[in-house]
Amino acid sequence: MDQHERRLFLLDRLLRERPAEYAGIRVPADEDGQKSLLRALFNVRPPKPAGTDFLAVQDEYLQEETRRKGIINADDLPESEPGIALWQGDITRLKCDAVVNAANSGLLGCFAPCHGCIDNAIHTFAGVQLRLACAQLKRRKGITQERTGGAQITPAFNLPARYVLHTVGPIVRGRLTDDDRALLASCYRSCLELAAQNGLRSVAFCCISTGEFHFPNEEAARIALRTVREERAQHPQIKVIFNVFQERDREIYASLLGV
Repeated sequence: MDQHERRLFLLDRLLRERPAEYAGIRVPADEDGQKSLLRALFNVRPPKPAGTDFLAVQDEYLQEETRRKGIINADDLPESEPGIALWQGDITRLKCDAVVNAANSGLLGCFAPCHGCIDNAIHTFAGVQLRLACAQLKRRKGITQERTGGAQITPAFNLPARYVLHTVGPIVRGRLTDDDRALLASCYRSCLELAAQNGLRSVAFCCISTGEFHFPNEEAARIALRTVREERAQHPQIKVIFNVFQERDREIYASLLGV
């Protein structure tokens, strides 16, 4: 199969899963429309097993999509200071031991079709296995909601990274508080402690809580950098990549790192 054939196969299988609900949906003729529909169907699919034939085609499709975007090896990124690098781009392209997902407390990914959050992107390009793995982790640990400032680890499935570290950042409602600051620091600390426990040597952080959760960008970056420096003193073997997407975040981190 080529990518077009894989995409049509996946669309057909996903639409068949809920025939009554999806009866009125027609597959677009154009590639962009098909990709948007496929992502939307991935996003709303509940955590449940998929057939081996579906997974085989999905894995080939997602890995080829990532290959076409271009995989970035974290080991090749220049360090702004020992053990810390800055990179601007799509975190789903990074080949490293773990990428950090700014998760919501439900820990099952973003269910909003084609939403622009990092949680949505990571779950989309990891594949349907990631949501199921998160649900199984919750059942195994007996949790219904992940605590703010904590972290959990799962495989990354079809991402170039080996693992995903899921952390729930604080939601800022109104004035920024000391509790908000402490909880954000805890996200970075929990992720690095979990990485060390699992023998990981490279971790890529997104800008936790600065998007939908309204944490001020510059203050968040200062907390992130301070906490990472403190934690790397205990775990110097871990290379940290600050992954930014927006230009203003790149400028903030570049200024703080002096690059």
